[in-house]
Amino acid sequence: MSIEIANESGMDVPEEDLVSVARFAIGRMNVHPAAELSMVLVDLDTMADLHMRWMDLPGPTDVMSFPMDELEPGGRPDGSEPGPSMLGDIVLCPEFAIAQATKAGHSLDQELALLTVHGVLHLLGYDHAEPEEEKEMFGLQNTLLAEWYESLREAQRRAAQTERDRTLLGKAGFTDSGDPLGPA
Repeated sequence: MSIEIANESGMDVPEEDLVSVARFAIGRMNVHPAAELSMVLVDLDTMADLHMRWMDLPGPTDVMSFPMDELEPGGRPDGSEPGPSMLGDIVLCPEFAIAQATKAGHSLDQELALLTVHGVLHLLGYDHAEPEEEKEMFGLQNTLLAEWYESLREAQRRAAQTERDRTLLGKAGFTDSGDPLGPA
């Protein structure tokens, strides 16, 4: 899976985390592993321009999605096996997201992860214009985020356990290969 990210926002953001959460969401949604995604982080003025140009709405917004290939989540049962595709572009505005993060009581990093998943779901055809659509999309968004955060916690637990094991094995006189140190 190819995910390109360009930070033109002038803000320092955790680009690796944004790629990670996008990759996680795309994988969970059973999108072909060779799919491509582009992410651009922009400033308020650029986002306001895009918002007016594409949505005919004044002022900046938090995230916009521009799908390329029309996809259906999970595919059609009577359709052929989906191949690689260009999902499209997600445009994020970190500066706009700061106020939302503060209002929600979480960090900017968490808000950007949420917006990334939101953008991915829009690329996959999800919407929230109607109450039922909103319930489905936001429920899926929350599930994907919770699973991603759990996967990060599990990776941290495994890394900590590996480090504890190395320390204990080193104190017991074993090398990383499990062989005792010293003369045979």
